Amino acid sequence: MSEAPDNSGHRARLRRRLFEGGPDALLDHELIEYLLALAIPRQDTKPLAKALLHEFGGIAGLLTADAEALSRVKGMGETSVAALKAAHAAALRLLRAEVAERPVLANWQALLDYLRADMAHHGTERFRVLHLNSKNMLIRDELMSEGTIDETAVYVREIISRAMELKSAALILVHNHPSGDPSPSRADIEITRQVAAAGKGLGIGVHDHIILGRDGHASLRGQGLI
Repeated sequence: MSEAPDNSGHRARLRRRLFEGGPDALLDHELIEYLLALAIPRQDTKPLAKALLHEFGGIAGLLTADAEALSRVKGMGETSVAALKAAHAAALRLLRAEVAERPVLANWQALLDYLRADMAHHGTERFRVLHLNSKNMLIRDELMSEGTIDETAVYVREIISRAMELKSAALILVHNHPSGDPSPSRADIEITRQVAAAGKGLGIGVHDHIILGRDGHASLRGQGLI
């Protein structure tokens, strides 16, 4: 029976490059390789890292993939799946903290970065609502519904009722298109206008509806559709 290969020297070199060169010092597959090595210390994790990146179309798709999809890849166990999901969670918290520090409308790029990291590569459609106070500070970020590969149920009454509970002054609607194309559909435009109309009489504004996809994002406000 052959012994497991000793990868300590290679990993030490990766570690040194990471310490000395910062976040851009490692290639994507090297970063994932080292992350997996923490969970699978006695295995050469480079082939698995490359297989994962290929399977999910890159590092963004890999880190945003759900645990079930990751676990279906040969060689991935609970510990290695947890390592990737922990890395994704840490990245999201860092991005979300930046969003929460300043008024959202004055920090738009940070908001887009956060939403893109969380939703752009997700395999099912998700609809969430960002609740803002009168100073446009984020007070709540809530997932309202999660649907099939191309649709999700969105209820205007639930959105407005929740906004009233939280005393929200304004809302930003957000959802993703798993197809990758963020172009708004007729249904997207209609639900946005219904929420805006329902909130107007209650003093609750709708700043925007952002649609995310692998190919970019669309702003209904920016397109003059609100």
